[in-house]
Amino acid sequence: MFDEKFQPSLKEVVKELHDLYVYIDGRFVKGDEAKVSVWDHAFLYGDGVFEGIREYDGRIFKLDEHIDRLFDSAKGIGIKVPLTKEELKKVIVETVRRNGLRDAHIRPIVARGVGAPGLDPNRCPRASLIVMAYPFPPILGEKPVKLLTSSVKRKSPHSVDSKIKSLNYLDNILAKMQSSAVGCDDAIMLDVNGLVAEGTGENIFFVKNGVIYTPTTVAALHGITRATIMEIAADLGYKTVEKDITIQELYSADEVFLTGTGAEVTAVGEIDGRRIGSEAPGVITKKIREEYFNYVRSRYVTSVYK
Repeated sequence: MFDEKFQPSLKEVVKELHDLYVYIDGRFVKGDEAKVSVWDHAFLYGDGVFEGIREYDGRIFKLDEHIDRLFDSAKGIGIKVPLTKEELKKVIVETVRRNGLRDAHIRPIVARGVGAPGLDPNRCPRASLIVMAYPFPPILGEKPVKLLTSSVKRKSPHSVDSKIKSLNYLDNILAKMQSSAVGCDDAIMLDVNGLVAEGTGENIFFVKNGVIYTPTTVAALHGITRATIMEIAADLGYKTVEKDITIQELYSADEVFLTGTGAEVTAVGEIDGRRIGSEAPGVITKKIREEYFNYVRSRYVTSVYK
């Protein structure tokens, strides 16, 4: 059961977002006027891809990398993005600028488009493109979080490759529901072999004896924040190892933290009732988090307001 006291009413959501401009297929419209067809296959079947991008202090972080990944995801499911990369980049910047946002989360969506019901994507002659930008605090908050190991397995690469950031997040949602039901903040998802994959929307790192470890991306998103953290760790002189990881290794770790565009860098204090390390955030997590916020405001940024 959902706890209704945490569920905002439709009126509250509209009040918060209705004045924000949204780009839809060549037009900017106010949020309460932004509509997509019920016949769009993204709505009917979750057939589409998206990205989550951050703006910090008027600068968009790693916009080119996110656009590249969006186009790669679209190609993976056979959708032609209606704009070029440079055109989409301009639309994203203009969306943020029109909304007057200096700190925001940006979500470009490429949907399969409108077509007659049926799984065949050839029923949809043209993809739809939507870009939204909105205020967005850290999705897991700033305090150390409690995690549950979910019984819901991450999609196998034999099904949908984790490198495709698709609109279908049902497995992640089910895992999130499990964690919420027992009072945890998020869930760890294992792959079909029982190895650690990722959180419901974040990559995972752990620290043991001064070395940083992270799962391979066989069944996890190749996170842009993940890659940034690995670069920061190297700059700080830490060794990072990608390998198969079991849940026991997380239980016995000195530190565990999650990373993602939405989560940024979030310390983990507890997993399945086991306290992680002697304190959370740990020393290395603190250093990486501090450097991350310096990094995202100064490197690989696209200025919105010139």
